[in-house]
Amino acid sequence: MNVNIRYFASIREAIGTGSESVQTGATTLAGLRDELIARGGGHAEALARGRAVRVALDQTMSDESASLRDGAEVGFFPPVTGG
Repeated sequence: MNVNIRYFASIREAIGTGSESVQTGATTLAGLRDELIARGGGHAEALARGRAVRVALDQTMSDESASLRDGAEVGFFPPVTGG
């Protein structure tokens, strides 16, 4: 299936792009994240397990167990802080 991915803030900087469209065999957000980590480089660094990463599916904050669908929009971003 094809999904559209958007990267935000420090994740975008580490990967070097704000968005991309990818073909994936993953069925969940966790599986997609693991596929991206396996690419190595900036993806592995920015999305590594143990790093705090928030995920949105079709503009709704989601748990990584959420199911993907063809054409979904996935957003990866670091936790937001401020006050």
